[in-house]
Amino acid sequence: MIRKLKIWTLFVLMAGGIKAQEYRIIPLPENLEQAYPRLYITQDEKGELESTIQHEKWAQEVLAGIHQRIDTYVQRHVDDPQWMPSRLQMYWKTKSTNVYIEGIYYSHADGEAPVPTVRFAGSRDYTTNYMMPKLEDVKPYMDDERGLYLPNKTKEGQPFEWVEISKTGGIIHKLNQKIIGLARDAAFIYWLEGDERYAKFAFDIFNTYMQGMYYRNEPIDLLNGHIQTLVGLSCFQVIHESNLKDIAELYDFLHPYIEAKYNEQVERYDETIKKWTDIIIKNGVPQNNWNLHQANIILKAAMVLQNNENYADGKGREYYINHILNVTSPRQWSMTKLMDYGYDENNGVWAECPGYSQSVTKELMSFIHDFDNTFDHNILPYTPVMDKAVKMLPQYLFPNEQIVGFGDSYYSSLYTEPMGDMIRLAQKYGDKEREKAYTALYRLFEPEADIESDNFKPRANVSSFFAAKPLQINKEYPKGKWDDYVTQTFYAPNVSWHVQRMGQGKNGMMISLNGSLGNHMHANGINMELYGKGLVQGADPGKGAGYLQPIYLEYYSQFPAHNTVMVDGISSYTEMLSYHAFDLMGAYPKSEQKEGFYEDITYSDVYFLEPESRSDQNRTVSIVRTSESTGYYVDIFRSKKQRKGDKFHDYYYHNLGQSMKLTDVNGQLLDVQPSEEMGFAGGHLYALDYMWDKKSIRTSDDYQAEWKIDRPEGQEDVLMNLWMKGTQGREVFTIKSPPCKSFKDKTGIPYDIDHAPYLTLAARQHGEAWEHPFISVYEPFTSTEGKSIVSIQGFNDENGNKDFAGVHIIHKSGRKDDIFACYGGKIARNKNNSTDASFAVLGHEKNGDWVMFMGNGSLLNKHDISIVADKKGNVVLNKKGHTYLLHNEVPVTIKIGKNKKYFKAGELREVLVKKK
Repeated sequence: MIRKLKIWTLFVLMAGGIKAQEYRIIPLPENLEQAYPRLYITQDEKGELESTIQHEKWAQEVLAGIHQRIDTYVQRHVDDPQWMPSRLQMYWKTKSTNVYIEGIYYSHADGEAPVPTVRFAGSRDYTTNYMMPKLEDVKPYMDDERGLYLPNKTKEGQPFEWVEISKTGGIIHKLNQKIIGLARDAAFIYWLEGDERYAKFAFDIFNTYMQGMYYRNEPIDLLNGHIQTLVGLSCFQVIHESNLKDIAELYDFLHPYIEAKYNEQVERYDETIKKWTDIIIKNGVPQNNWNLHQANIILKAAMVLQNNENYADGKGREYYINHILNVTSPRQWSMTKLMDYGYDENNGVWAECPGYSQSVTKELMSFIHDFDNTFDHNILPYTPVMDKAVKMLPQYLFPNEQIVGFGDSYYSSLYTEPMGDMIRLAQKYGDKEREKAYTALYRLFEPEADIESDNFKPRANVSSFFAAKPLQINKEYPKGKWDDYVTQTFYAPNVSWHVQRMGQGKNGMMISLNGSLGNHMHANGINMELYGKGLVQGADPGKGAGYLQPIYLEYYSQFPAHNTVMVDGISSYTEMLSYHAFDLMGAYPKSEQKEGFYEDITYSDVYFLEPESRSDQNRTVSIVRTSESTGYYVDIFRSKKQRKGDKFHDYYYHNLGQSMKLTDVNGQLLDVQPSEEMGFAGGHLYALDYMWDKKSIRTSDDYQAEWKIDRPEGQEDVLMNLWMKGTQGREVFTIKSPPCKSFKDKTGIPYDIDHAPYLTLAARQHGEAWEHPFISVYEPFTSTEGKSIVSIQGFNDENGNKDFAGVHIIHKSGRKDDIFACYGGKIARNKNNSTDASFAVLGHEKNGDWVMFMGNGSLLNKHDISIVADKKGNVVLNKKGHTYLLHNEVPVTIKIGKNKKYFKAGELREVLVKKK
């Protein structure tokens, strides 16, 4: 079997430290290959590859695809050796050695080398009005004071224009990458087939580029800012130095040809690779996925170098591999330190937003698998956190199997590749139990797990010859169950995320709360995502645009774009790498608990210090399921400035839909009028000026908002109803916000969500919002089923606590619910009911069944029934017919009439509580 020698597999050696905090030295691989090629394959293994191509149709198709891509250019090179090299983006005339940038933009270049040098990219921000032209349309030897000659995609006919370099985004980098990629393919074909036309084509491009890079210096930021610590030799971010990876592969396959014909150049090529690599080590970001990507590039470059003893400075292949694995420098950490920093060893969550987190786990498992393919050494036993990291991935899922979307994430499917890599390793080493466990997980979440893979058709890339074969699943191992991997609640403190959910599919329910802790996070306070009837209706809007675009920095990453509360129009803090977590004050059931609890009610209670306005914020949210297909959400948000002087607090909620209406509790439209009160003017966030068509009304009465996802005729529409308790000082806005850009998978969304306004409700509480909290009930429903709630009415605490929230809900079924939410342990009373719980539900069914739920409380009284706990905790008492079910996380005394009984803490079970 051909050795799948992907150089970045060495990266996985980082996991060799079982206790990462010890930063153990990871041994370097022994008996490193001395001959070339060595990255994907060795000369001794060539025969096996030739046999594979001869007998496997897929391999023949890959080879044919590579030929189809490059043969025309190779033949053109025979007739015109300068045609392709002249398309490289170089300083052809000026031969500049020094590049100057101003922050994220190119400024100018100076200095003069004896040969043309490599041109630097135009901007860190790849957003541009111009397109990368076809190679046939690129002007040869393009080095003009007017910039680049490019097609303008914003004008009719896309005419070519001269463009200032700083406005070209990443086009320079991409053009060079495309040409180098063709040269890499040609080098491989030469090695495989021996046709020197391909070698000459590859060498002329390689030599032109490498000679030019040899004389290039590290760019200088004229602003002397943060960007200086990120730049590489060819582009603004060292993690995008993919040209060096392609150069390494090219050099690897072409090395025997170079040794035979141009051996005197080898020293210069090696020095160039080392200089390039040193800059990648020197710059970058160590504490997130950058470190991983930098290691990927550095290790591939290192492996085409010679051993340490062949260089005067002693910096060869072993030096660079060891540096990545075992040496921690300011901007390139050792792999053990990165693992210890990035993963929560208790739950397996990587400290970035969900999209990036599952991507990192995918790449790390790929490294572990490829490392084993290369060296026949399974390091998985030395990386125990990876089991948790892979098994926790389903915890990111909504009931429709899209991952949560907070931070710079998208609503997309779960990555199943890490599960597949676990299966491959288990199969190789005969670990039947592991294979069975991960096969169950894989078959549950991979739609094509049971589809036969006879028609294996990889891409026409060189790497496809060395990639792993399709995964073969043992179908005798059963598919897993959703509840085996997805729990009713899950809490990841290292990213300040708590989720509550019930059920799957259309009738599932879920609330996701997140703060702002970790990388690729937004300034969003206590942000909420809400699910309903098959869709993430209260969705995060995504990043909207590139990270450096004003609309990302000023709107998508800021409070008003999220389902949260902003104070005085100023709430904000650093987005991207953020350090603003909420405190989980209470929740039910416990995180990752799989059984022994009451399944029809969940709650969480979180506290957040909003730093800009120095405000206390408290959000209590709950799911109450009333049948297999019905249920509702409760959201209670308190907010106040610590130093008083509150101007206003704005509650934002965005929901999918083509239409939204604002009504009173009887369904009559409220007379909202155009308003300019919510805007930047007055010293508020720029984000408010990205919103438009703002209309408002002042009211102290209760009100409702309804969003409708209008599907084609014959399909049921999906709706969300929001009831909110009115209070003095309340002003309600209807707003159109910038589009929701977070859905990669738009299944079930019947309109152009990427361009339609995101319909938004904002409730402004003039003054503080602690004694006048935002008290809301959300009910998702469909046009065929209708609402299950008949009426909702707020009530106050008869003891006079102003920060109390009370709601009475009547359902079609005849069920009646009373919701109590106290703060600070103060006892609240209404009629014959009282409690000190952070959250409590008293539910009464028409047939006489009832439930008493107490979250983080010590007493709950209902008429002639009382629950008194020894200390604050969660307690559920449920009457079904003549049976009583009790789940008490703390010891309690229950009194029904004159009958009193003490119960030790215990999971949900039947208890004897008789009324006399």
